[in-house]
Amino acid sequence: MLDLLEEFGALMAVLETHGVEFAVCGGLAVAVHAHPRATLDVDLLIPAEQLQAAKAVARGLGYGIETGSMVLRPGAVEMERLSKPDPDTGDLLSLDLRIVTPALASVWQTRQRVDWARGSLPVVSREGLIQMKRLRGSGQDLDDIRALEEVDEHG
Repeated sequence: MLDLLEEFGALMAVLETHGVEFAVCGGLAVAVHAHPRATLDVDLLIPAEQLQAAKAVARGLGYGIETGSMVLRPGAVEMERLSKPDPDTGDLLSLDLRIVTPALASVWQTRQRVDWARGSLPVVSREGLIQMKRLRGSGQDLDDIRALEEVDEHG
């Protein structure tokens, strides 16, 4: 089975080596800002002009299955998914490249660098993450918003 943290670390290192701009969002960003929670994919916020470079880097790491563009909310939530199959099980690890749309411009502007075991990495801010999750509004997003707001209230 593919190790999410090992795959994440390798992806972060190669993106940075190639100068691709990105910010971690989704479940891994919730872990940075609130508490760890189970997640099965890597979510990155990417400016549209960096998308092709990010996809090329990901393909080089084995993320060869592409689903193409997905528009969940026009002008707000748009993404491309690439997946990497586990050679032993065939299970897929997905990489969701979320595009910086007009609705996410302020989220992109407020990203920050945080320390982690392998140095530092760019992550959307807590407020930006809440904004992203409100736009999508799934049950998991609403749970994440509550956890992120609870951290704000209790420091």
